[in-house]
Order: sequence, then C-alpha cells, then structure tokens
Amino acid sequence: MTFPIRPIAESEWPDLTRVLEEAFGWTPHPEQSARFKAQTEFDRTIGSFDGDQLVGAASAFSLTMTVPGGPLPVAGVTSVSVLPSHRRRGVLSSLMRRQLADVRERGEHVAALYASEASIYGRYGYGRASSELSFHLRKPDAAFVRDWPQDPSLRLRVVRPADVRADLEKLFASVVTRRPGRYERPETVWDSVLADEEYDQRGAGPLRSVLAEDDGGVRGYALFRVKMSWDAHGLPDGELKLQELEAADPAAYALLWRSVLERDLVSRVEVGGRPVDDPLIALLADQRRLRAEVTDELWVRLVDVDQALASRAYAVPVDVVLEIEDDVCPWNAGRRRLTAGPSGAVCRPVDDAPDVTLPVAALGSAYLGDGRLGEGLQAGLLREHSPGAVRALAAALSWSPKPWCGLTF
Repeated sequence: MTFPIRPIAESEWPDLTRVLEEAFGWTPHPEQSARFKAQTEFDRTIGSFDGDQLVGAASAFSLTMTVPGGPLPVAGVTSVSVLPSHRRRGVLSSLMRRQLADVRERGEHVAALYASEASIYGRYGYGRASSELSFHLRKPDAAFVRDWPQDPSLRLRVVRPADVRADLEKLFASVVTRRPGRYERPETVWDSVLADEEYDQRGAGPLRSVLAEDDGGVRGYALFRVKMSWDAHGLPDGELKLQELEAADPAAYALLWRSVLERDLVSRVEVGGRPVDDPLIALLADQRRLRAEVTDELWVRLVDVDQALASRAYAVPVDVVLEIEDDVCPWNAGRRRLTAGPSGAVCRPVDDAPDVTLPVAALGSAYLGDGRLGEGLQAGLLREHSPGAVRALAAALSWSPKPWCGLTF
C-alpha cells in the first residue's frame, strides 16, 4: 500500500502537531507550539496521507551552518514522524527519499539532523558527524590550573537575559563561524532560546544571565537556571543548570566559567551538552572530576557528494579516488576523484580504479571534521584498495576545533 506525499499547508498545523505529539510523546504548552509553528518552513514541510488522514511528516530548516572553511547552506531536517498505527509500512522511507530529492532540487548539498533514535538514519545515508559532552561538577572539584587566562580589564555584570538580547545575539554571531556544526540563529530561534515562562522553566527557576565585558563591550555570556534546595542539615544544596556559555576569547571564557562554578549557594553544576574538546577540560586542575558522558549529536548526509566535498576546506592535501555506495541517492553512486588541500578542492566523476570503497554515510560522518574512517576500515565497513588511502583521507577531512552544534533543531 502506498501513502501519497504532498506539502503540508499552514492551515493543517493542528494535524501536524497531532502526529508530532503521538510520535514523540510531546505535549507542548500552546505557546511553545506557537513558537515552533513560527519557526516551521511550510514550503519545506511534507506529509504522508492515508486518505485524508496525515500519518507521517518531515520538515527542514534553511540553515546557514559552519563547515570546515566557512558557512554553507544546509538543510536542517526536523519533525520526522510517523503515527504508531502506520509504522513499518514504508511511510518513513518514502518521506526521507522525497525530502532528499527536494533538498537536491533546492541546490543544497548537505542535510543534517538530530536523531531521536540513532539506529534509524544510517539507512538513509546519514552518518554520525559530531558528539557532545554532558557532565556535572561539584564546587569542590572545580579548581582551575594556576595559569588560567585572566584579563584585569574584564568585569562581570548580572543581567536579565531579555534586557540584553541584542548583546547576546551580536556576541553569538561573532563566534558562530569558529566551530563546524554551528548555525546562524534567526529571530524565531532566539525567541525559543530566551523563552522563560513557567512551562519553559520545568521547575528549574527563571533564566538568568551574566556577561563578561570591558569598556569595549560584551566579550561573553552565560545563560543558566538555578534550582535552589537545602539539605537535611540546613546547608545550601543548589543546582545550577547551564544552558549556554559563549565567549569571544579565552579570558572571557574562563571568567564566565568561574562565575558559574562559584555561584553562591550552589553545590553542583549540571551541563547538558558541550563540545567534546571543550576548553574547560584543559582549565580544570583535576580533569578526573569531570564526570562526563559522550553521546552522538549531529548526523550529516551528503546530498550531492561532488558539490559537498568541493565546498569545504581540508587540513592537508589529498588525492584519492572514492567509490561511493549510495542506494538512496543514486546520483551519488560511483567513482569520484577528490583532489583537495588547504587552498581548495575539486571532486569529479572518473573511471579510474578506486583507492577506497565506502558508503555515503561514512563521508557524512567525516564531513564536519570528526569522522571515524579508521574505525570503519577496521570494522570492515570500508574497503581500502590502496594502502594508506583511508589514513590520508581521514587526515585531510579532520578539523580543529571538533564539530558541535549546541542547539537542537
């Protein structure tokens, strides 16, 4: 049985939210739903129908995302959902294939998403492209190394986030291109980042902010909530939940972390997601005290392999023939020669013997600079025909700092 796919009109928003609520167990406050509707690009939102009933959906944001070398238009895939009654009937596969064809038609070479379930999207050519670090630190464990960077011109200012929104937006825009995986934020996204109604707080208190600044202006900010509590002996046992910490330079970054870690009446700091190479790790005097977990973050799909590989920078020169396996986007399948280096890249179809045979998902995982090509080779998921070719390709695709997005879309 087939389920026709067509664009979803804005007037069909109630039907879309019903599918999302059933698929994700999501019951938002009406205002939260309205914010998400404001972000939704209905010309990029498609649905699968069983008669008149919407049974599955997929959407995308038109992102400008940093990749190694600079910003690139990227399709930010979101709202991929199928009603429980229509699982395992081909709805998801047809939606994903249609969406990738639409992305290609728009001229975007790359798609990215946050995976609700990590086992799903590899089937459609997405590869795990970045990871995030979650951790908690207790105040006694948070000492810095003795030579941490300090600038006497810097000062801290406690502010209400809504009062300094323009400063926050300006600072973020100045740092967004420094790390692959980050994307520019439109006004509607900032509305959600700074949302602070009771249903946004989830019992963790109001959104708070501290700025690091000098006479020249703001050099960094931290956004957080404080959930206050007291133990059985009447001692303060508050928990600070960090939402964001951004800084333009190391001194501002370190000062903001000290402010967060030394907050009065707070005994521990909870951090939900940071880059795996977060500079905080190097600042800690005892890194063992960082009780951390690493999980997957962005998944990336090369929609047009030739254009995607030619649109990023490379750490070192490489000249390699790739035989790419891609049964979802067949226009990518076949052999390509990638000739690339710090000054630019060219990727074009060839008939030459391949140096490496690999699935397109492996290229997606490596695209932002943190791929696991070596592990894939050892696992037998890649085939190397020229000794050392995978190592050379991995070195060229690698990047510092490591990719990290930092905000779910």
